[in-house]
Amino acid sequence: MAKTITIRLEDEDYLTIKRAADAERRTISNFIEYATLHFIEESSFVSREEMKSLSENKKFIKNLKNSLKEIEKGDMADAE
Repeated sequence: MAKTITIRLEDEDYLTIKRAADAERRTISNFIEYATLHFIEESSFVSREEMKSLSENKKFIKNLKNSLKEIEKGDMADAE
Protein backbone atom coordinates (compact mmCIF):
# COMPACT_ATOMS: atom_id res chain seq x y z
CA MET A 1 0.00 0.00 0.00
CA ALA A 2 1.39 3.41 -0.94
CA LYS A 3 2.38 5.79 1.85
CA THR A 4 2.19 9.56 1.89
CA ILE A 5 5.06 11.58 3.33
CA THR A 6 5.68 15.26 3.85
CA ILE A 7 9.06 16.89 3.25
CA ARG A 8 10.23 20.43 3.83
CA LEU A 9 12.40 22.01 1.14
CA GLU A 10 14.02 25.37 0.69
CA ASP A 11 12.53 27.28 -2.23
CA GLU A 12 15.69 26.89 -4.30
CA ASP A 13 15.78 23.11 -3.73
CA TYR A 14 12.09 22.82 -4.61
CA LEU A 15 12.66 24.69 -7.88
CA THR A 16 15.66 22.48 -8.72
CA ILE A 17 13.58 19.34 -8.17
CA LYS A 18 10.61 20.81 -10.05
CA ARG A 19 12.79 21.64 -13.08
CA ALA A 20 14.26 18.13 -13.07
CA ALA A 21 10.80 16.56 -12.75
CA ASP A 22 9.47 18.71 -15.58
CA ALA A 23 12.42 17.73 -17.78
CA GLU A 24 11.64 14.05 -17.13
CA ARG A 25 7.89 14.67 -17.65
CA ARG A 26 7.20 13.39 -14.14
CA THR A 27 5.28 14.77 -11.21
CA ILE A 28 7.45 16.10 -8.41
CA SER A 29 6.33 13.22 -6.19
CA ASN A 30 7.12 10.62 -8.82
CA PHE A 31 10.49 12.24 -9.58
CA ILE A 32 11.51 12.24 -5.90
CA GLU A 33 10.51 8.57 -5.63
CA TYR A 34 12.37 7.67 -8.84
CA ALA A 35 15.50 9.69 -7.96
CA THR A 36 15.65 8.33 -4.42
CA LEU A 37 15.27 4.70 -5.47
CA HIS A 38 17.78 5.19 -8.30
CA PHE A 39 20.29 6.71 -5.87
CA ILE A 40 19.87 3.85 -3.40
CA GLU A 41 20.23 1.23 -6.10
CA GLU A 42 23.31 2.84 -7.63
CA SER A 43 25.09 3.55 -4.36
CA SER A 44 24.17 0.43 -2.39
CA PHE A 45 24.41 -2.41 -4.83
CA VAL A 46 26.94 -3.76 -7.26
CA SER A 47 25.69 -3.88 -10.82
CA ARG A 48 25.54 -7.22 -12.63
CA GLU A 49 28.37 -6.10 -14.89
CA GLU A 50 30.54 -5.09 -11.94
CA MET A 51 29.77 -8.33 -10.08
CA LYS A 52 30.65 -10.35 -13.19
CA SER A 53 33.92 -8.46 -13.52
CA LEU A 54 34.75 -9.04 -9.84
CA SER A 55 33.83 -12.71 -9.93
CA GLU A 56 36.11 -13.26 -12.93
CA ASN A 57 39.06 -11.45 -11.31
CA LYS A 58 41.19 -14.33 -10.01
CA LYS A 59 43.57 -12.11 -8.03
CA PHE A 60 40.63 -10.42 -6.29
CA ILE A 61 39.01 -13.76 -5.42
CA LYS A 62 42.33 -15.12 -4.11
CA ASN A 63 42.78 -12.04 -1.91
CA LEU A 64 39.24 -12.43 -0.56
CA LYS A 65 39.82 -16.09 0.28
CA ASN A 66 43.14 -15.28 1.98
CA SER A 67 41.47 -12.52 3.97
CA LEU A 68 38.74 -14.89 5.15
CA LYS A 69 41.36 -17.42 6.25
CA GLU A 70 43.17 -14.70 8.21
CA ILE A 71 39.93 -13.65 9.87
CA GLU A 72 39.11 -17.24 10.82
CA LYS A 73 42.59 -17.66 12.33
CA GLY A 74 42.37 -14.33 14.11
CA ASP A 75 45.38 -12.95 12.22
CA MET A 76 43.75 -9.62 11.38
CA ALA A 77 45.57 -6.36 11.87
CA ASP A 78 44.07 -3.99 14.42
CA ALA A 79 41.72 -1.55 12.74
CA GLU A 80 42.98 1.63 14.40
